Amino acid sequence: MPAITLPDGSIRQFDGAVTGATIAAAIGPGLAKAALAMEVDGKLQDLSATIMQDAKLRFIMRCDPEALEMIRHDCAHVLAEAVQALYPGTQVTIGPSIENGFYYDFARNEPFTPDDFAKIEAKMHQIIARNHAFVREEWDREEAIGFFTAKGEGYKAELIQDLPKSEIISIYKQGAWTDLCRGPHMRGTGDIGTAFKLMKVAGAYWRGDHRNAMLSRIYGTAWRDQKELDAYLSQLEEAEKRDHRKIAKEMGLFHLQDEAVGSVFWHPKGWRLYRTVEAYMRRQLDIADYQEVKTPQLVDRKLWEASGHWEKFRENMFVARVEDEAEKDRVLALKPMNCPCHVQIFNQGLRSYRELPLRMAEFGSCHRYEPSGALHGIMRVRAFTQDDAHIFCAEDQIADETVRFVALLSSIYRDFGFTEFRVKFSDRPARRAGTDAVWDQSEGALKDACRIAGVEYELNPGEGAFYGPKLEFVLRDAIGRDWQCGTLQVDFVLPERLDAEYVAEDGARRRPVMLHRAILGSFERFLGILIEEHAGRFPLWLAPVQVVVATIVDEAAPFARQASAALQKAGVAASLDLRNEKINRKVVDHIDQRVPVLAVIGRREAEEGTMVLRRLPGRDQETLKLADAVALLAAEATPPDLRA
Repeated sequence: MPAITLPDGSIRQFDGAVTGATIAAAIGPGLAKAALAMEVDGKLQDLSATIMQDAKLRFIMRCDPEALEMIRHDCAHVLAEAVQALYPGTQVTIGPSIENGFYYDFARNEPFTPDDFAKIEAKMHQIIARNHAFVREEWDREEAIGFFTAKGEGYKAELIQDLPKSEIISIYKQGAWTDLCRGPHMRGTGDIGTAFKLMKVAGAYWRGDHRNAMLSRIYGTAWRDQKELDAYLSQLEEAEKRDHRKIAKEMGLFHLQDEAVGSVFWHPKGWRLYRTVEAYMRRQLDIADYQEVKTPQLVDRKLWEASGHWEKFRENMFVARVEDEAEKDRVLALKPMNCPCHVQIFNQGLRSYRELPLRMAEFGSCHRYEPSGALHGIMRVRAFTQDDAHIFCAEDQIADETVRFVALLSSIYRDFGFTEFRVKFSDRPARRAGTDAVWDQSEGALKDACRIAGVEYELNPGEGAFYGPKLEFVLRDAIGRDWQCGTLQVDFVLPERLDAEYVAEDGARRRPVMLHRAILGSFERFLGILIEEHAGRFPLWLAPVQVVVATIVDEAAPFARQASAALQKAGVAASLDLRNEKINRKVVDHIDQRVPVLAVIGRREAEEGTMVLRRLPGRDQETLKLADAVALLAAEATPPDLRA
């Protein structure tokens, strides 16, 4: 007699094995109609699944986060059925749900194009309207392989063949259509609803291996209702307007080209933005008692082998072989991260517990191999600079350092205009260094630090670094997108592997704990985020060109030069526009260039020693004496950390 405990603590007992659907109906017709799936002892299952023993049960409703992922998963199945109905001979491969949607990869001689979407979507609507139930069956392995092979579904047969022998082969049917799937699914295709849209097509290698066949991937998005879908499509439209690559081209900030794939050519205005951010970050590090260092770009593979990076990260490293006779067969790697090099500095000389915590920072230039298809403007590059730092400390100092770090990170994010972030706790990955005991120790230490620091987090299972667990700090931008930037990682492994030690108070030699931390992540990516956050219209302290002094008549040019020089002397990034153009033309041009302030000088202003300040892109303006205007703009252009 299974006893079913519900979220409110109430218990329902049944005479024998019972399905989720039966339990929902026993509770009430409203629940039976609304429940889409269930969570049994923490595991998501179909409502048709049988519960054999006592269990804790929670029904999944349409408003729950799990429902959205199931809507997308089920929509991928409907997409596959629609494609095979419309294009006989097409093989289906895999089709998972992903962030904001789903995709399915198809094997077809002729790739799909967006022109096919209307036809496919119409067929999907028909399948959803039929509301065929999702029916789960368990098949014998050889039976399943034979079934898909006979259908000409070689990719599905291969997937089954490669599954572990212990794996249950579960098959889902929706009407007459059949697919290999672990599940779970909602009750039927009708539960998906109509708030979906096919978005784009792309090529994808089978199993992500370039040596395998190229498949045709169709991406889609799916939501609970039309309101959510419309909001998402509106966000995409806004994101396209804010695309940092488009804005950077219009503003002349940087460019990328094939002769340096994944590396950035910074133009003068873009480099000014970069240096403004770098100078701000350096001031924050100085205040927070970090010691800045600089380490080599090329480092012998022996160090990477000792640290574990050669084994765990080799495929992402750029490697150079030295041909000089004196260094024959030496293999060097461009550093993909700074951590092992910082340990080398720590290891120079005997360290005392009195030196801890030792906070070592570097704006470290790093290189990582990213597939060309994964590169995205300056958001994902091969050459980048990290605002990297490592804190060498004793284990009992981890909590205090976490408190300090979170306070520093929060202050910096506020200064850049980000008032909202959330934290993910990423624990041990499958591929890792160190024993389970060490991981228990490091995860426990980081959780204790979060408790003391008052940091609330959500679990992100299996996503830790290979040497330790980490906190990931996720920003939310102006249009609701999330960006993972800052990290704090607790590492007991690297100090052991690289033989770092200090003399403790009792005279014993001890290993320091190494806290890996970043706030921006990489300058390139963070600047891309900033460009899109502000749509290129930066607050005055960040703007590459803060003020343009523009003339209305040629006679105003001498005073305009005087005004520009006064602004520059006061630390304002000012430039001149003396073109023989009408002022309305100049206004439009500088709005397009995202200049925050236009200082307009005509004949009267030149005679009276004034200027008209216009805040772009608006129409608000005020007339001020030159000295007053310079004082006002210099104050506004002062970085937030330097203001009185």
